[in-house]
Amino acid sequence: MKFFSTLSSCVACGLLASQVAAQTFQRLGACPKLGCIFPPDQADFLPGQWFDIRLEVHAPQNGSERVSYAQPDGNFTFTIGRDGQRAVPATQFFNLTEPRLETWNFTWYEDLFARAARTPSLVRVAGKAYRKVALYEPGNYVATLTYQNGSSTVANWTVRDIPTQRRAKNTIIFIGDGMTTNMITAARLMAHQMINGKYQTTMAMDQMPVLGHQMTHSLDSFITDSANSASALYTGHKSTVNALSVYRDSSPSNFDDPKVETIAELFREIYGGGVGIVSTAFIADATPAALTAHTSQRGRYGEVVDSFLRGITNYTWVNWTGPDVLFGGGAEQFYPNSRSFQGRDYYQEFRNAGYNVVLNNTSLQTASNSSKTLGIFSVSNMAKWLDRNIYKNNLNISRTAPNGGNGSATDQPGLKEMTLKALQILRARNPQNGFFLMSEAASVDKMMHVLDYDRALTELLELDDTIKATINYLRSVGELNNTQIIITADHGHGFDVMGSVDTRYLAQQTGDRNKRNAIGIYEESGLSQYVVPNASMPIGSDQNVVYSQGVNFPTNFDPRYTFYQGVAAFPDHREDYTVNKRGPRVPALNITGFSSTDYYVNYIDAVTGFVINGSLPVAADQGVHSLTDVPVFSQGPCQADFGGVYNSIDVFYKMAGCLGLSRRTPPRP
Repeated sequence: MKFFSTLSSCVACGLLASQVAAQTFQRLGACPKLGCIFPPDQADFLPGQWFDIRLEVHAPQNGSERVSYAQPDGNFTFTIGRDGQRAVPATQFFNLTEPRLETWNFTWYEDLFARAARTPSLVRVAGKAYRKVALYEPGNYVATLTYQNGSSTVANWTVRDIPTQRRAKNTIIFIGDGMTTNMITAARLMAHQMINGKYQTTMAMDQMPVLGHQMTHSLDSFITDSANSASALYTGHKSTVNALSVYRDSSPSNFDDPKVETIAELFREIYGGGVGIVSTAFIADATPAALTAHTSQRGRYGEVVDSFLRGITNYTWVNWTGPDVLFGGGAEQFYPNSRSFQGRDYYQEFRNAGYNVVLNNTSLQTASNSSKTLGIFSVSNMAKWLDRNIYKNNLNISRTAPNGGNGSATDQPGLKEMTLKALQILRARNPQNGFFLMSEAASVDKMMHVLDYDRALTELLELDDTIKATINYLRSVGELNNTQIIITADHGHGFDVMGSVDTRYLAQQTGDRNKRNAIGIYEESGLSQYVVPNASMPIGSDQNVVYSQGVNFPTNFDPRYTFYQGVAAFPDHREDYTVNKRGPRVPALNITGFSSTDYYVNYIDAVTGFVINGSLPVAADQGVHSLTDVPVFSQGPCQADFGGVYNSIDVFYKMAGCLGLSRRTPPRP
């Protein structure tokens, strides 16, 4: 008995050691054995959704997993069977010819010690890929890879029983990138009047009839990025960080990873409906990109732009002809230069494909609603609401104009202007088949990253203003009851408000410890000084600006008493809790003479504030994403489906069920 207990303990220790060794670095996500199946164990599918299968057999040549053989066995077998039925070879199951055997090598670091010593582990690989397959009958399936004289890896797959009835003509998904419940709470406090603890008005999000929460974990890590998390929302499949609508494999190519059909591709394929993509980021960024791009590396921006127009090059789920609407920033990927795909002029490429191309807000508002439209309004990410409406001098940045010239991008639309125009075009072009629109407030996330909380929260307020305007527009044209509206985020940041700050007192104190006494907590937090009682009041204490399009923006972005706010993870920086009037914040930077991978407090940022020592690795110059669940607001024909707590992939299945995208029989050739 004692021997059994000791043996059990040793086995447990071994399992624990294995888990620890694979924590920071992994040989390949969701591949715990030397045989890999993608999609992996626990994958879910929409009936009729196209996907690829990748098989890999690994032969580690060194490290803790080293095997005795130099090459992996290429004579592996792969079978698939539905529960209660006999498993058969995949070629028979899908009526395909046997794919060719591929071989390659890759290296990886087993842990931080191996990386520090620069001693990677070498792995030799034999692999096969089954392209463009689908499962049509709901139920459970077992996929089995057998290799190396009887070793096996098993993947349990579930085809969800999604109804085929279409309940919504249109779907709009608003994504507040990085948006959390805590940020919504702070934005509400900033822009809505409270009397004796009761708000006199509430946000458009607050008025949604259904609220749920979704979990954002990645496939092989509990903190995700926008590429993987957006892909989960659009495909119903979790992947790895940086992957866009694929399962990352170990092959050298960024474009041969097993792909999964997105909701935009399904909607176009099944109904021929309209597709719109709107973002305040550069348009090749992860959240908009994941609707059409299929690559393991989100940074392949040129290829992403090409995918908007042509779909997957040489590999098309459907006869993709591009979205009806594509609005955002990122002009450097369009005019011919070293950063556009193959140096081509993508403005002209889109024109050749029948697109109307607009480069400023004035042209956008007068553009025809009958044509497919590309709108690119700046280099890189678009200007923030605070700079477009209050601190307008910050728009005067040379070489930001979308035409590639030396000028400034001073005539930019906001999220509301882009979204309303997108709706007009989509509705005019698709009166019968309906539309799918994704509209992203991207800089909620981007400004949280750089600890610019004022800009992050006003970007969230702009999103809320856009939601309100969208509902009013849909009601005015008789489409509100036909449209399912979803508002969610792809992930969160560890942000909250803990009190208030007397910024005048803080600025006049000397010494970091004395400056911290300016923070008021509990009963000393007081009430918000960001109040907007009516639409006629000027916005901005130091500029005579009136924002007449809505009442729910602060009257003063630079009050004496501001929020004591922050995130849980950050670089070294200085904080004074005042709005940065010079433009988006830069909290940390490199210092000449020091390592290029070390970041220090920005000496011109928050000069009257106090230094806060960072909690992140010194190579980090900004904040990072967090674990928190994020909200899902819903209104429309399927609103009840979105209540409760569920996984991020469930958002896809709920949208697909509402649109009736489930196919129970193969499409006709």
